[in-house]
Amino acid sequence: MAKKDDISGGIADLDRNALFAMLDVARECPGSFAGEWLGSGEWLDAVTPIDGSVFARVRQATEAEYEQISARAHAAFLAWRSVPAPRRGEVVRQIGDELRRLKRPLGALVSLEMGKIRAEGEGEVQEMIDICDFAVGLSRQLYGLSMHSERPGHRMYEQWHPLGVVGIISAFNFPVAVWAWNAALAWVCGDSVLWKPSSQTPLTAVACTKIAARVFEHNGFDPALTSLVIGKGSTVGERMLHDRRVPLVSATGSCRMGARVARIVGERFGRTILELGGNNAIIVSEHADLALASRAIVFGAVGTAGQRCTSTRRVLCDASIYDTLRDRLVSAYKQVRIGDPLAEGTLMGPLVSQAAVKDMMSALDRVKKAGGRILCGGEQLSGPQYPGGCWVTPCIAECENEWDIVQEETFAPILYLVKTKGLDDAIAKQNGVPQGLSSSIFTTNLLEAEAFLAATGSDCGIANVNIGTSGAEIGGAFGGEKDTGGGRESGSDSWKAYMRRQTNTINWSRDLPLAQGIKFGD
Repeated sequence: MAKKDDISGGIADLDRNALFAMLDVARECPGSFAGEWLGSGEWLDAVTPIDGSVFARVRQATEAEYEQISARAHAAFLAWRSVPAPRRGEVVRQIGDELRRLKRPLGALVSLEMGKIRAEGEGEVQEMIDICDFAVGLSRQLYGLSMHSERPGHRMYEQWHPLGVVGIISAFNFPVAVWAWNAALAWVCGDSVLWKPSSQTPLTAVACTKIAARVFEHNGFDPALTSLVIGKGSTVGERMLHDRRVPLVSATGSCRMGARVARIVGERFGRTILELGGNNAIIVSEHADLALASRAIVFGAVGTAGQRCTSTRRVLCDASIYDTLRDRLVSAYKQVRIGDPLAEGTLMGPLVSQAAVKDMMSALDRVKKAGGRILCGGEQLSGPQYPGGCWVTPCIAECENEWDIVQEETFAPILYLVKTKGLDDAIAKQNGVPQGLSSSIFTTNLLEAEAFLAATGSDCGIANVNIGTSGAEIGGAFGGEKDTGGGRESGSDSWKAYMRRQTNTINWSRDLPLAQGIKFGD
């Protein structure tokens, strides 16, 4: 069983007043921004899963205030689109510098609000810094192609123009990084941003919006370029999905949520970038370095308490080494330190809410009913040393890949261990789920690695060799296939989703030839 530490005194060691002062946030504050702070709706409690306390309250937006915010974001776009892209990049560079300056307090706020350990909270802020750096370079590389025209005296090329207001719907598990992945690219592409964060993590959204707004204002630009709306999905969220002033909605969340976003936005012919569920597997070949594989599996499954979309959910292990790997993993799980996420040495903090704990326990009940065997963990921790009701031990369960519960994504530290027979069987099981986000193989056999990466191998948007399923770098396009939604964010040429392509033909001759050799009159 994983190590459990008394965290009752840890949260008190954090000077919340100093933290709030550094980030210019208050214990009670408006939660929406349109160049000015708004919010006259109901109060939303910011609850830390560390001890279950309400540490701040944010005022939500009404539907009428959403209209004001959206209109201002659109007006900000109309001016921003004419600013040269390298100048836009310079502003994003300054936002990155502010994030560097505030990395530690902002990382601590992430940990306080959603429960991930401090190293991961600061790592998430580092992702924001990295994507700003990427976007600065991108601001001088928004390239279009030139093509040869079939008509004499004609030049043909393409160019990329700003798109409009980019709507961002983010989830609790990465409360700031996902916003930055979208916002930094959108800004250098000439767009404004309208962000609807998770209601479970409102204060980090307020803090990030204040940082970006200060930079825009300092440079003489409308701070509404970084607009924010905190409110219910059934009200302001629905308004965003139907809003024709928002030509692109980038949504991170469940597959069920994504299906609704795609349908509503698609009905008005808007664009979507969907980052939805993952059911990520690591294949462990008979040729694997087991020490390397074990470390990657534990981090992938236990990191962020199993609440990453790229968390390792399944291990598909060759039968010849199954017992050895199983014993290694069980031993490693017993060494996982569970405790105050803000304390040094902690490897796993709490789940985000009591509802998440309930979902985990329900999933484990289904595993047992299906005939699975719990190898370790899967306990809810209670008592005065674990306040708030969000504490669990990470779990390993022996299962079959085709079971309904294994086919689903449970956002919790549950690892399904599945026995396989050879590479073809492992790849078939890897692909044999509805989701297609991240995947990995551990092998020292070059032929196996190449087979896994081939068109007949992994069907996921991310496929790794000898590294785990989580921890993607911002330089590559991030996203997945099938029920994961098909969207791409962050690196490579993901920027093209935030712009509109235009094909141009210039006739510099004195004639008017038609394409395809068509003759029309004299």
